Amino acid sequence: MNTISILGSGRVGTALATALAQNGAAVVIGTRDPERVRTEWAGTDVEATDIHDAIDRSDVIINATPGDTSLERFTALADQLAGKILVDVSNATTRGDDGMPGGLVYQGSSLGELLQRALPDVAVVKTLNTMLFSAMGSPASLGSAPTVFLSADDIDAKARVRELLAALGWDETWIVDLGGIETARGTEAFALLVPSLLGALGFAPFALSIAR
Repeated sequence: MNTISILGSGRVGTALATALAQNGAAVVIGTRDPERVRTEWAGTDVEATDIHDAIDRSDVIINATPGDTSLERFTALADQLAGKILVDVSNATTRGDDGMPGGLVYQGSSLGELLQRALPDVAVVKTLNTMLFSAMGSPASLGSAPTVFLSADDIDAKARVRELLAALGWDETWIVDLGGIETARGTEAFALLVPSLLGALGFAPFALSIAR
């Protein structure tokens, strides 16, 4: 697999970078503070750089930034992102007093759809947004077979993202292609269930699973 660039160095970006690097992928984290990330990741195979350099280094970019500000952030990068695949793993939600998702920012639409509309020269693929961040790169550690969804208009981009999911440990039989990017509305709405799940189950890895 070629170099994967991850924009965002929080819990989601860290979980994905760790899993990909452990599986032999070349990983670059794009962040506003590369020096801090280099210090925190000293001795690992993960490289840190600024956002613009990270975008230039790969044709597959993972959005691991907060979903409520992603649209403005990536719209400003439209020219540099042209021709690339943007893997959107975030959910655009408002925040309650406890910091948990309180509502959807884009009711009647989705962040995935709006990113694709704002970035017509970019292939946006929505995935990995129906689970706790700790399950994204360790699906086999869950007690039952999890499900991960794909929403995108570009068939070739979906194929590339399937390879990415495989590198994260997702079995092909666990991947469900929902169709076009408009189907991201359903998976993004799952974020509203997360606070209740955390309250019931605790802060343990979980993922949505489709029994069939």
